[in-house]
Amino acid sequence: MTTAREHEFHAVAFVENFPLREMFAEIAMDTTPAPISGRPLQDLHRKLGEGEVFYFAFGAIVFRDVAPAERDAEIARLGRNRSLQTAADETVRVHELAGASLGVNDGCLVVDNLTPARSRIIALTLAQSAAVEYYERIVDDMFGRTSKWVDGLEKHGTVAMSVRPLHRFIGHAVSVRSEVITVLHLLDKPDETWDDPSMDAIYDDLRDEFDLADRHDALEHKLSNVQESLELILGVARDRRLFLLEASIVILIVLEIVLSLVRPH
Repeated sequence: MTTAREHEFHAVAFVENFPLREMFAEIAMDTTPAPISGRPLQDLHRKLGEGEVFYFAFGAIVFRDVAPAERDAEIARLGRNRSLQTAADETVRVHELAGASLGVNDGCLVVDNLTPARSRIIALTLAQSAAVEYYERIVDDMFGRTSKWVDGLEKHGTVAMSVRPLHRFIGHAVSVRSEVITVLHLLDKPDETWDDPSMDAIYDDLRDEFDLADRHDALEHKLSNVQESLELILGVARDRRLFLLEASIVILIVLEIVLSLVRPH
């Protein structure tokens, strides 16, 4: 009789990225040391309790079959030497049954055998989804702030004289866009999927389950809209300041002419 096994993958994304090369020794330190494997610049993973934990450089940790208390303890341990602010979390269940067909059923991934390589692919995809959720919140907030600038332009036909707040917001928007582009390139398929059709299928099924492609496109669309709106607002602000500068020059010229006419010779 074949026995099925249930697994739980739980991802936690943080605001901060992880310098894994610097954290390598720190991650390995534990009361019960376990072998560390992975790529120090991209990801690391090790055994933890009855399960394992994956660390990703873009600021996400994924636990497989790790009890909540152990998860909290690990996060607290990593946060001892740095400020860790939780940004998002995701969970996926995996049903392991010999001979089963790969696929997602009622939100649960079904596999015939959960190999270490497959565990990493599942963890990576779940970590990506949690990271995208964090950036979705940032971009939504930025999109809302941009809408207020546009509403003000529509209502008043111009923008405030002081453009320093606008410049700061543009700087923030450029920084966010750069970070999103840098992190979301990780949504490219891992090399392992090209060599193993089953892992390719698992990756595609989970991407579809989390709507990663559509969410990525939505982020790109909103970022493009923000950029176009800010370019328009900045153009209006520059035109207004240029008009005032030209008007000031004209006034000074007129004033000089008037003074020269009334000045006694």
